[in-house]
Order: sequence, then structure tokens, then C-alpha cells
Amino acid sequence: MDIQRSGSQPSGPGPAEYFTGTVRIDPLFQAHYPARANGASVTFEPGARTKWHTHPLGQTLIVTAGCGLVQRWDGPVERIRPGDVVSIAPGEKHWHGATATTAMTHIAIHETLDGKTADFMEPVSSEQYPA
Repeated sequence: MDIQRSGSQPSGPGPAEYFTGTVRIDPLFQAHYPARANGASVTFEPGARTKWHTHPLGQTLIVTAGCGLVQRWDGPVERIRPGDVVSIAPGEKHWHGATATTAMTHIAIHETLDGKTADFMEPVSSEQYPA
């Protein structure tokens, strides 16, 4: 058994190669072999979002605060709120983040496959992001 005490892992900024805008990542847990699941609490300031990306084994998002947006490639932009759970299929191209006016926090859970949890692509354009 391992207990990760609150505040024992430092917060960090969301790297610009993966995000647009101001994002804070608070690590929650890392996989210990043979497990593969990793989790983090991610806070997006208004207007902040991921770039388009996929996950080799999918991803689960659990919205804990604020109001956010999520979109799969060629799909509609969906609003997400606290208590919503978003299941993203393996290989599904998508993005997620805050609305233009409201911050959003979610817990992101994904698995590692061959050392990777995600493949990030191009930024979400201003035409794709509803302002």
C-alpha cells in the first residue's frame, strides 16, 4: 500500500507543447508495474485547453469544478460540468479545456502503453474553439 499525501507532489504548469493558455497540473498517482494507470488533477483557466491529441489506451475525465468543453474530431463541442464523466476511446482524436469565461478542473486518468500516455498534435484553432 502507498498513500500519496495531499500536497506531497508539487503542482506544475501545463507545457506549451500540449496546452494553449494557463494550465496547472497536480499529479495524483503514477502507475507501478504491472499497473498502467496514471492520474492527475488538471485546472484550465478561462480559454485554456489541450491541443488535439489521442491516447493509445483511452482516457477518462472526471469533472470536479467549473465548466468546460470537450470535442472529438468531426463531432460537436460538448459542455461538461462537475460530476460529468467523459470516456474517450483509444485513438480517438479530441481536445478538452475550460470555456472562454469559466475555469474548469478535471481528474484525468489514462494508461501507459510502450512508455506513452498521449500523442499531441495541432492546436485547437480559434475557429474550432467557441469563444
